[in-house]
Amino acid sequence: MREFLLLSFAFFALTAAHVLAFLAANNYDQIGIASWYGPGFHGKLTSTREVYDMNKMTAAHKTIPLGATVRVTNLKTGKSVVVRINDCGPFVEPRIIDMSYASAQELDMIGPGTIKVGIKILSLPDPLPEKKCPLTMPEKKKKTEKKK
Repeated sequence: MREFLLLSFAFFALTAAHVLAFLAANNYDQIGIASWYGPGFHGKLTSTREVYDMNKMTAAHKTIPLGATVRVTNLKTGKSVVVRINDCGPFVEPRIIDMSYASAQELDMIGPGTIKVGIKILSLPDPLPEKKCPLTMPEKKKKTEKKK
């Protein structure tokens, strides 16, 4: 009888894990690692040509269209925030989204720096922007030397 109970428990645990994984995958459009960016970029232009404000609820993503609104959920705590995609990035693998400082605070990720998140697209801009984000870090233009 004891062996039956142990086997039943093991089966239930495996089945529950698969069900939770299935539910998580179907509640999000993307699951992966989030990071955040703040002071070093504060006041600089984003890919949408607006000034980056680390105290606003924004984020950077490589494939979700600029101007889209998404919900980002910390998969460990269940906390979530709604942000607008206004920049391209991150360009560090395996990260999928860069959160502003303000949104990172809400997700309790300032200390750890990165967390596992689920992303759900809530709305897309209409019309979709023509500008698409590069999938890899764009090369910086080399400064040409001045001739004397």
